[in-house]
Amino acid sequence: MKTNALTIASAVAIAVVLGLSGCDKSNDGRTVGQKVGETVDQAVASADKATKDVRESASKGVDEAAAKTKEKTADVSKKVDDMAITAGIKAGLAKDKELSALRVNVDTKDGHVSLYGSAPNEAARERATQIASSEKGVAGVDNKLAIENH
Repeated sequence: MKTNALTIASAVAIAVVLGLSGCDKSNDGRTVGQKVGETVDQAVASADKATKDVRESASKGVDEAAAKTKEKTADVSKKVDDMAITAGIKAGLAKDKELSALRVNVDTKDGHVSLYGSAPNEAARERATQIASSEKGVAGVDNKLAIENH
């Protein structure tokens, strides 16, 4: 704020000097006091406009920062939701007699789940899809599990 006040004071001083220097150049019937007064008024108006511009710029910066913070918060929230979905699916897979949470990789992005790895048979593969689909927040499941050949 000190810089803004210094800038405004400098602008006023320059305007006064310019106004005074122009006082002797034209004889338009106005007194020196009138010319100085007019110059000061113009300088004050310029300073007011500069202050308004600085305030608007600062406000815009705050609004942009708030929007970025909100966006980052939403991104973090999505990642936490995805991690919770993945953990829930892994827990469900671990409870299944034939499926192994170690042999099935679960990737979740924006609620979309991809299953990679292997299942012992087609029935177990389908159960993996059901386990994943039943988890809260899942938008879709892409089951890429391969059937093990014994």
